[in-house]
Amino acid sequence: MVPEPMSDPTRNGVPLLRVRFSAGYASRPDVLRDVALDVLPGEVMGLVGQSGSGKSTLAMALLGLLDRRCNVRGSIRLQGQELIGLSEPNLRSLRGRAMALVLQSPLTSLNPALRIQTQLTEAWRAHTSGTRQPAVEKIRAALLSVSLPADDEFLRKLPSQMSVGQAQRVLIAMAVLHRPALLIADEATSALDVITQSEILSLFAKLNRELGMAILYISHDLASVAEICHRISILHQGEIVECGSREQIFCNPRHEYTRRLMAALPKLPGLARAATAGGIAPPSIQ
Repeated sequence: MVPEPMSDPTRNGVPLLRVRFSAGYASRPDVLRDVALDVLPGEVMGLVGQSGSGKSTLAMALLGLLDRRCNVRGSIRLQGQELIGLSEPNLRSLRGRAMALVLQSPLTSLNPALRIQTQLTEAWRAHTSGTRQPAVEKIRAALLSVSLPADDEFLRKLPSQMSVGQAQRVLIAMAVLHRPALLIADEATSALDVITQSEILSLFAKLNRELGMAILYISHDLASVAEICHRISILHQGEIVECGSREQIFCNPRHEYTRRLMAALPKLPGLARAATAGGIAPPSIQ
């Protein structure tokens, strides 16, 4: 499923997220070097790289969750606000509200001792005060938006009483509770079987299309990237070596490392169709 074009997804091409930074530890080579990445409002940006390339470090840097010993230098701007140097209380106010994270291991990301309703309620109250009823309504709406039951029986479940696919949908529901402008999906489908992975990819496309939510989709799986992303950045040994439209990256890669990635792909007709299908072709960024 290729994401459908949205009405005015770029807002004149001004980035929602603009990243220009390096990160590393004292007396060691930088983990990330001069990373340059822009995500436009309403687009799905793919970030591709092999294990150890720095993908998860980049995601944690965006959220301000790196080890304090890690030195982050440069600029990370979300909706025009500089995040590097922001205090922890201010960063906490942004996590879950302006940007949210979905990780790859849902059954370890959820608290095994708490019922789903409790965990979703805590996520809601992190950024919203008020009576119980509005929270319940928002929680049920979030569950329905990710195609999960919203009845009391499901809300009383513990994570261990759900499938991995259901647990991942709960994580996504938690992430979209406050309608963040940016959803960061870090290998969010790598722990899923092929059918469930396809369902989650369709769900991301639906959230992008219906809510106008930008998604930074981080993965080493080129097939899923070809299916959902509008533009793709290639991360290699801590550097972004190429960025372009889905069609350009898959059909006309320019960097040697990108060409090696494409050459390693199995020759599957479905992948070729996904890579060359029409989608959003974002204009140049201002």
